[in-house]
Amino acid sequence: MDALINRYLSKLEFGELQQFKNIGVVPLFLSANHGPEYLTLKEAIEKKLITITEISHSGSVPELKATNKAEIPILLLDGEELAGAKQNRVLNTTILLKENSETIIPVSCTEQNRWSYVSDEFDDSGHIMSRKLRVDKTCSVSESLNRFEEFKADQGAVWDGIDEMRVSAKAHSPTNAMKDIFESRANDLDECLKTFKCLPSQRGLLVFIGGEVAGLDLVSLESAYKMLHSKLVKSYAMDALLNKTREKDGGKAKKIKDFLEEAKMCNESKYKSIGHGWDYRYEGLTVIGSALVYHETVIHTAFFRNDEDNEMGQEEGRMSDYRRRRSFRG
Repeated sequence: MDALINRYLSKLEFGELQQFKNIGVVPLFLSANHGPEYLTLKEAIEKKLITITEISHSGSVPELKATNKAEIPILLLDGEELAGAKQNRVLNTTILLKENSETIIPVSCTEQNRWSYVSDEFDDSGHIMSRKLRVDKTCSVSESLNRFEEFKADQGAVWDGIDEMRVSAKAHSPTNAMKDIFESRANDLDECLKTFKCLPSQRGLLVFIGGEVAGLDLVSLESAYKMLHSKLVKSYAMDALLNKTREKDGGKAKKIKDFLEEAKMCNESKYKSIGHGWDYRYEGLTVIGSALVYHETVIHTAFFRNDEDNEMGQEEGRMSDYRRRRSFRG
């Protein structure tokens, strides 16, 4: 693992475990690594400093056009959903859009049965893909980078994952939209948000589902994390709500330590990002992840549990099977 990212993970400070049913959240803090200033997607849209549109009137499923009108970069987070235009999409990777720039960004569709305009521009849907969907998408994007150096996801797999989530949630959606599934569980997700409040100086979270580490997300700025907190909590909470695994007792401190050590042992690849900085990819036997680094600062990093015999209902041998069967449809 790159020395900068290794040091970054080693300096994490952990808050007190917060628990709600089968989900546990550990707030994450850092005393360093603040780095360059930037806006989040939500802030930029509210200030009318970004427009995101189809790349042309006819559109293209895996690409959108993002125009940053701000004098500073704008952070678009991996899995963050954009709603509107011809169909809803999510970001395939974390991007730090360059200031005063126009960028073609790689995305995946999260609304299979619509291809017609409802607006000229995209808005912030208020959601990030569920943790399980992010794991699958991270695998396919990393494989695409390895084979083709493209930030492309398996669109068919994304649709399949959303459909499975819809069935599990017993949600109704005429267009099979991920956004509708989240909104169908809005009351449950709000209960989670009441428990897992954003704390002063917090810059990330590490999440347990059923007593096992599910993953973590960290951003470099406290102000940015505050804007992303509710989206990230809901991303993990959706998995927990649809997960039948009961909470296990004890051993969480050791599980956190083991998870971080596994993350540090992952194989590492490095690619030029779509915007500022470098996109790092990580793959281990039980952990996968990514990190965006710019100006010697880890802007965003996420690591997820992805082992083949964990207690969270994932398919046996998903990582090895994934590489054999994905065809990068769409």
